[in-house]
Amino acid sequence: QVQLVESGGGSVHPGGSLRLSCTASPYIFSIPTMGWYRQSPGKQRELVATITNEGRTNLADFAKGRFTISRDKGANTVVLHMDSLKPEDTAVYYCNVVLISDAMYWGKGTLVTVSS
Repeated sequence: QVQLVESGGGSVHPGGSLRLSCTASPYIFSIPTMGWYRQSPGKQRELVATITNEGRTNLADFAKGRFTISRDKGANTVVLHMDSLKPEDTAVYYCNVVLISDAMYWGKGTLVTVSS
């Protein structure tokens, strides 16, 4: 069973920055895709960004130019760095991994609140 431990959520003023981190355990030699999704109250969960084992990234349109995703393959860690945060970025952010077997795992989520 894969566990995903997220950290880094919190409250920030508009225009601020946050860094979310997620580590998968136990260690897995190769995780094809790691990423982040988010869900706001009353809305469906949506893709924020993903990154493959080869470093290819896919960012939602709202994330382009403001968010950066990176990963440390040796540590099974994926990081989402968010700049220029807006109130509409307020959501619970979920870490996600897809394994070679196509099994998918989710973290418990970390709350990001952007307000003045």
